[in-house]
Amino acid sequence: MGHREDLLEGAQRCLLRKGFLRTTARDIVKESGTNLASIGYHYGSKDELLAQAYVALIEGVGERFAPAQAEEMTQPPGSLERFQEVWAAVIRTVPEARPIWLLSFELMFQDERLAEVRKLLAEAQEEGRTGLVALFSGVPEADLAPERGETEGRLYQTLLNGLMVQWLFDPDTATTAEQLTQGLRRVIGAAEER
Repeated sequence: MGHREDLLEGAQRCLLRKGFLRTTARDIVKESGTNLASIGYHYGSKDELLAQAYVALIEGVGERFAPAQAEEMTQPPGSLERFQEVWAAVIRTVPEARPIWLLSFELMFQDERLAEVRKLLAEAQEEGRTGLVALFSGVPEADLAPERGETEGRLYQTLLNGLMVQWLFDPDTATTAEQLTQGLRRVIGAAEER
């Protein structure tokens, strides 16, 4: 493994242990066994490195959302049963991914202090939306029309963020996949009655 990969892995460990704002370049160097000049050479800045490390962490969480892989889901794509199956898989990731979700919320509330980092993360969110649509719909990301990410993807992302707030705040009273699905059933039923 080269310095670039060592830095990325070291930055990931620092993020999980100290968070974004408290991690210094020296922390990353110490954790990765590299040197300060390597950060600038490979990533341009400490913040750019940390942003890429965060994106890698959150992508790893997203890969765990599907029960193994999307192809192995048992419920038909687009069904309420698939909706519940995906949310149950997401919720199962909470205990091990808790530090990553906490880091996500730390980054969300930084205003303009990390403007460049926030720009990179906004781009990553866009990709995340299409990944969510693919999980629920069964359509590969590459085949999804852009407007699906901008509509369905935003809906799923909003639900995901709200669900994570609940599970991080109080897991004992957080919404379950079954409750979320039952709520959607009621909304659909009310809309069909009109």
